[in-house]
Amino acid sequence: MSLLEIIIVAVALSMDTFAVAIALGLSVKKLKIKEVLMPAIYFGFFQAVMPLVGYFAGVNFASRIQSVDHWVAFALLGLVGGKMIKDSFSKKKTEAAPFRFHAMLLLAAATSVDALAIGITFAFLEVNIFKAVIIVGSITFAITAIGVKIGNAFGAKFKSKAEFLGGAVFIILGVKILLEHLF
Repeated sequence: MSLLEIIIVAVALSMDTFAVAIALGLSVKKLKIKEVLMPAIYFGFFQAVMPLVGYFAGVNFASRIQSVDHWVAFALLGLVGGKMIKDSFSKKKTEAAPFRFHAMLLLAAATSVDALAIGITFAFLEVNIFKAVIIVGSITFAITAIGVKIGNAFGAKFKSKAEFLGGAVFIILGVKILLEHLF
């Protein structure tokens, strides 16, 4: 697999994280560097580690992951999105819910399930897995950071509805993933 092909795979894997990052950016009124870097680090790390895990897991694990990955992503995104929507109706506002440790962990896991399957594919191709992991992680980091900033710029126009919209995006993304795999 060529360098260009690995980059294309990395960008494709980053599309879900980009959508989630936009929703995260929507959920805050005034963006801080922490809210740009935190999702970029979590998503970049998970998107890099999951292909590595998949690579070493090999073929025997592929059928199990492919049969449930869409359900896992759907459930995790639905839970986080539902919580954001619930929090959007709350009067007290503290730290944006999706930036908390557990939420970030769930989001990173939900958006990187496909990367695990890609790692299994990498095992059958002539791929330098460590080079691929660095490329996937770096591209995901950058795309996520850009997505948070884009979401925040757009969200400033919808201050009171931003968290609700972010939660709705998570739920829609979860449904999209589920429907793509079922049909």
